[in-house]
Amino acid sequence: MPYLNIKITATESPEMSAQVAALLTDLTATVLGKKRELTAVAIEYVNPANWFISGKNITSPTFYLDIKVTEGTNTKNEKAAYIKQVFSGLSAILGNVAPASYIVIHEVRGDAWGYQAETQEFRYIQGRPL
Repeated sequence: MPYLNIKITATESPEMSAQVAALLTDLTATVLGKKRELTAVAIEYVNPANWFISGKNITSPTFYLDIKVTEGTNTKNEKAAYIKQVFSGLSAILGNVAPASYIVIHEVRGDAWGYQAETQEFRYIQGRPL
């Protein structure tokens, strides 16, 4: 049940949004092993005039991806592979992205979040898939 929020410096485009959402959903399912049907992606476009790196407006595309997953459900190697593949995939979609484009994986305790009115920890205790 990952939740992904990505900010992109680009002109808003339904086609780009669809490509980004598909990429992130696919990689979240295949690399991190999360359920595709529970993966939520929110995309926000930011005017490059409002994005700064090193105190200067950027000239190349950039992004910030914040993803939340249940704590302890992924290995360090899985997270490293995910970060590498997301950066590569977004570079292919957006163009030559700024090196200071970030991906942050937040691991949230199972008792601190859930869906359909049940926490992840409750699902685990009940023996149901997370």
